[in-house]
Amino acid sequence: MRRCLLAASLALSIGAAHADEGMWLPLQLPDIAAQLRKAGYEGDPAQLADLAKPPMNAVVKVGGATGAFVSPQGLVLTNHHVAFGVIQYNSKPDRDLIGQGFVAGDRAAELPANPDYRVLVTTGFDRVTDRVLTAARGKTGRAYYDAVEAATKAIVGECEQDAGYRCSVADMHYGTDFYRIKQLELRDIRLVYAPPDAIGNYGDEIDNFMWPRHSGDFTLLRAYVGRDGKPADFSPNNVPYVPPAHLEVSTQHVNAGDFAMLAGYPGTTFRNRTAPEFAQQVQWQLPARVELFGKLIETIEAAAAKDEDAKVRYAAQLASLKNGLKRAQGELDGLRRSNAVDARAKDEAAMLAWLAKQPGSQATLADIRAAQAVLEQARATRERDQLLGVLRSQTQLMRAALTLQRLALEKGKPDAQRESGYQQRDEALITGQLKQVQRRFAPEVEKAVLAELLAQHRALPAAQRVPEIEAVFGATAESARAALDALYAKTALGDEAKRLAWMATTPADVAASDDPLLKAAAALMPALLRVEGEAKTRDGELLRLRPAYMKALIAHRTSQGRAVYPDANSTLRVSYGTLTGLEPRDAVVYRPLTTVQGIVEKHTGEAPFNAPAPLLAEIAEGSFGNTADPKLDTQTVDFMTNLDTTGGNSGSPVLDARGKLIGINFDSNWEAVSASWWFDPRYKRAIHVDARYMRWLMDEVYPAHHLLREMGLPVE
Repeated sequence: MRRCLLAASLALSIGAAHADEGMWLPLQLPDIAAQLRKAGYEGDPAQLADLAKPPMNAVVKVGGATGAFVSPQGLVLTNHHVAFGVIQYNSKPDRDLIGQGFVAGDRAAELPANPDYRVLVTTGFDRVTDRVLTAARGKTGRAYYDAVEAATKAIVGECEQDAGYRCSVADMHYGTDFYRIKQLELRDIRLVYAPPDAIGNYGDEIDNFMWPRHSGDFTLLRAYVGRDGKPADFSPNNVPYVPPAHLEVSTQHVNAGDFAMLAGYPGTTFRNRTAPEFAQQVQWQLPARVELFGKLIETIEAAAAKDEDAKVRYAAQLASLKNGLKRAQGELDGLRRSNAVDARAKDEAAMLAWLAKQPGSQATLADIRAAQAVLEQARATRERDQLLGVLRSQTQLMRAALTLQRLALEKGKPDAQRESGYQQRDEALITGQLKQVQRRFAPEVEKAVLAELLAQHRALPAAQRVPEIEAVFGATAESARAALDALYAKTALGDEAKRLAWMATTPADVAASDDPLLKAAAALMPALLRVEGEAKTRDGELLRLRPAYMKALIAHRTSQGRAVYPDANSTLRVSYGTLTGLEPRDAVVYRPLTTVQGIVEKHTGEAPFNAPAPLLAEIAEGSFGNTADPKLDTQTVDFMTNLDTTGGNSGSPVLDARGKLIGINFDSNWEAVSASWWFDPRYKRAIHVDARYMRWLMDEVYPAHHLLREMGLPVE
């Protein structure tokens, strides 16, 4: 029996599940049908496992988050903050869609999203483990990584022979199991309805991750295709996409204790990471992230303080940084509150003690020790690696220059040997990114960001400093300032046509360019490639070694009857539970529903509690019609559940026991931000916009009756 527990294919083991814990793969749901029905689900759990049937085929990946089709004409419901980049992309100082909101009176008035914005519809999910790992067996380090990557690229390439689809291979349980995911890639996405920021982001960072909440964090987009029904780039001749199914928005009322289920694309969780990784997260990573994000926010705000146009251009980036900062601080506080480091260490120690008693476990234990040694090696360059990642992710023109140089380098290789992200399949997305640079860029702001990052680089220990960075920018603040002024004064990359021209030219022409920013990127490229190579060697070893740890962990938890599900990895997942209140501290009790009265109570007339006059007027009138909660005798705004969520679940539809949409997810409570690492049922809650509030806003406050009718909803 012991041999079977450890040797079996354990990637999708179930174990006992609590209703409020688990980000379940749809294919696992038939195995927990009894728990689902006991929790209150009235549908067929087996149907939830079929991605080609409702409701799963109505749930889509939107940008880096989630949304759902809510009409037969391609209308997509997601969060205001998920679509904020689209709103900001279409905003100008003389057309402030962020502050004023937007309602397209008809389809001709709908506005195109930024060119790289995508809606992905999952149509296939197939196990490909044997094919991915066959060539890797017997290899180590970089060779193991390269073998897995080559197999993955081949699988993706074959899948994408079907035009209009985007494919990927998902790693389950850290190198243990692999699945091919096939997704229809909708490229023409348009803005249809967005409430003003003072509704969609009411409370901003003060209320972020807090309860009670009073945010109308929703937006409607529409997906378009060519007249042949196939995905196409933006064109006025395109027609609305007809989805295979769409969710029906409920007109029923919800109350505390009611069943709720959420489907979406959670980004990444780390609950199955090792005890030393938990310790590093609390002792270094989160404090370092808080400090770094705080400095970047301060730098951008100071640089853009006197430039209204720059404030608009950096609105989305600042919102993302502020959210990341608050999330990191909340995660740190939560992990400390739950004593997660000690708890994980004890759990791991118990697992290893159990494993040592299993026959034939010595090879497994050796692999686990080897994996821990690799993780320890990575600590030596963690500060450098974090800084280099931010240098690319938090700049626009510099990132464009680095992208152009890397693309030119990769173009000299056969497509199958190009780096992922720079293959022919990626060039449309790269084009979209390059097209929108000038709408998110101001020279003085970017120079200030780079000056701050270069100052942090100079503060690194000598062994971590990158010689190529010092060769380009010098080793002092004065030399860095002079270099930045020269680079940004003389570069032509601020011009969209010039960026696109460089993308279309030959690798030799890019290499011979005299554009100062392109030359700087070329000088930095060897360092980036060197660091990337080091990371791939480590990652290859971890891909090879982690499965031993995971199989032991899964076997141990299964033997205890504990829930077993893969860490989230941006694949479609389902969680279920109930509308549930919270008692976060002594004598503090939160009910799970908020109402418009809270909007009035918080209103100060100044951001972020400056509720729009039309909203306040309608609240004062008190005419809520059939969207008013009959028990509370007023209009609800948000509700809270014990659903298991994390980043990426933003915009996920929340369904009732019959599969109808009752809200959309947009946040977690402060006490539960750490749930990406540690699930604590005492505190884990998810926060959602009540569909009744969305309906009321669209009916009475910022009317869009044509959209309500399109969704099959009544109009007062």
